[in-house]
Amino acid sequence: PVFAGMNGSAIENFSCVIYNISFMNCTWQAGRGAPEDTQYFLYWKNLRDDDVMECELYIQDENGRNTGCRFHNVSIETEKAYFMVNGSSKDSLIQFYDEYIQLYTTEILTPPLNIAVNCTIESAGCIITWQPPLTSHVENIKCFQYEINIQNK
Repeated sequence: PVFAGMNGSAIENFSCVIYNISFMNCTWQAGRGAPEDTQYFLYWKNLRDDDVMECELYIQDENGRNTGCRFHNVSIETEKAYFMVNGSSKDSLIQFYDEYIQLYTTEILTPPLNIAVNCTIESAGCIITWQPPLTSHVENIKCFQYEINIQNK
């Protein structure tokens, strides 16, 4: 595809991560060929919804250029989400960047809840119990796999 705008002016290294169930951070770097005054703007939508949302809270570098965005109240859908970052400069046209992302693949899960360890001298063993982590999209708790690392101190 041919994108209008100066070569190398689109953002680079775009990535998003979801954490604490409904928060999302997206970050990027300015295009290496972008003029100094280039400012970037992020828009995204869940493909099930019609409404496109612009970033409400930009993360800026020391020059005041937008290099990321913080979102809250994000709900993870099973479909991909569409992200687009465009830019503006008084000197030239800036290429846009877009990507479809399966949001659940970017989620950092919270730790399991209510971890309890019961050790008894008689049985010379311990019982460890816990509950699954909180998440906005996993309904089947059988989807989780756990690993226990026991260290003798």
